Amino acid sequence: MPNRKKILITNDDSYESKGLTALIEALQPLGHVTVVAPSTEKSACGHSLTLTRPLNFIALEKDFYKLDDGTPSDCIFLALNKLFKENKPDIVISGINIGSNMGEDITYSGTASAAMEAVLQGIPAIAISQVYAEHGKSIDEYGYALAQKSIVTLVEKIFKEDFPLPPRKFLNVNIPPIPTESCKGFKVTRAGNRLYAHNAEVHYNPRGKEYYWIGLPELGWMETKGHITDFEAVNDGYISVTPVQLDMTSYNDIKDLDTWL
Repeated sequence: MPNRKKILITNDDSYESKGLTALIEALQPLGHVTVVAPSTEKSACGHSLTLTRPLNFIALEKDFYKLDDGTPSDCIFLALNKLFKENKPDIVISGINIGSNMGEDITYSGTASAAMEAVLQGIPAIAISQVYAEHGKSIDEYGYALAQKSIVTLVEKIFKEDFPLPPRKFLNVNIPPIPTESCKGFKVTRAGNRLYAHNAEVHYNPRGKEYYWIGLPELGWMETKGHITDFEAVNDGYISVTPVQLDMTSYNDIKDLDTWL
């Protein structure tokens, strides 16, 4: 089928992730799927490219590659250079991430950063994450059925109509930790404001040398009156869909900053 849509998939949880497997399963009926994923987990690596060492594609099966010690951004950058030199993919999907990517966590996220790399290269992109409760309990209980259904709905709509955003913008999707039948639908949101804590545990190795392990903070956020945020939507049982732009200029402050200078 020469006109079959081309879908490029990556993630930041590694090529062995159950979320990645669920995403592949959901999207294979919609087009020709190619997977390039990191060989190891790269959570919170941000929009980083590997510049100080060589990277290797390792073919695991047809159209499925792991990038040895690469980041999600590496995966997209090199996939477009090696595998899609002439015919670019119609869309890039990054996920299904195990855990949320909401609020300022978008800046840390390898999942979101893969989508950033895609739109920088002119390819429409979606980052999709499965929010969980109690350190993964909700994923064990409900699986990825709602996330699969949601991404199929979005991709089908894009293929039938068009990508809803202009260049250099992507969709950041977060799935609530609930059964499919309990979901209230999609809600267009803005990124909220995460509450952060300095959660780092101190440990000692067998020789007594001190080391630190950065922990996972509680999923807390600032309440926002009059604006539905990604946190609030997911908490209320909606699928959060946030349009994200790469231009981080604070336009409202330009005039005041000019006066200050």
